[in-house]
Amino acid sequence: MIPIRLMTAEDLPLGMRLKSQAGWNQTPADWRRFLAMQPEGCLVAELDGVAVGTAVVTAFEAVALISMVLVEQEHRGRGVGKALMNRAIQVAEELGCRTIRLDATPLGRPLYEALGFVAQYGLTRYAGMSGAVGDPSTTASLVVRFSGFEDINAILTMDAAVTGTQRGKFLTRLFAEEPSAVRVAQRDGRIAGYFAFRPGSDALQLGPCIALTDEAGIALLTDALSRYIGSRVYWDFPSSHSGAVALAKSAGLSAQRQLLRMCRGEAVNDDDARLWASSGPELG
Repeated sequence: MIPIRLMTAEDLPLGMRLKSQAGWNQTPADWRRFLAMQPEGCLVAELDGVAVGTAVVTAFEAVALISMVLVEQEHRGRGVGKALMNRAIQVAEELGCRTIRLDATPLGRPLYEALGFVAQYGLTRYAGMSGAVGDPSTTASLVVRFSGFEDINAILTMDAAVTGTQRGKFLTRLFAEEPSAVRVAQRDGRIAGYFAFRPGSDALQLGPCIALTDEAGIALLTDALSRYIGSRVYWDFPSSHSGAVALAKSAGLSAQRQLLRMCRGEAVNDDDARLWASSGPELG
């Protein structure tokens, strides 16, 4: 039996080493955020007393997200990933979650399928140096502006309606950490969409971005891409989202990798047409 314990702040170097082996984009701030949001969901696997793997469970009321399932390269194929996943599922169930979701890489998909996860839809990561795509941030009736504290309730309500997940504890923390990173699209005094980003070790992670209309989605992402011209960016969104694909290509970005959003338990009926950018593989 592979021992699994709770992660502590002292394990951050382990997390950073494993994510670097996998070529992922997290920073120490991301790991600290996981620990702050769900300390009982941050897991470490050991072999012979040495930490060799991680997994994170984040519960948003009835929906749990599993992420950061990473195993030291030299110890892969020894059942560490399966042990971590089994414990992560157990933690999610102990927290009362009826749905468990994750974004699977091709490497992890066979394991997740064996554990009862089923495919929902694909996501594509577009990456590259951000290029200018125009400036439609202000029109006769639609304005893109910095978000303020007064917007948070409207943002959380919109996000829950589109994602089917109560992500308040993530979004409020993200907004507090990077208040200047949050923008909203407003039409006739009503918020029609929001956008946020966070720094990464390799690139700026664009998203989350939720928009109720194509006009708002295009305005928010065009605004973001224009503000980060010359910066390396990652942008994850549903593979079938033709509007996002067209905008990403017009900004000079290219498809880098594919992910598969998977679910175990009750299905979440999210509105992927209004999901202009996910929060990355970690948080849906």
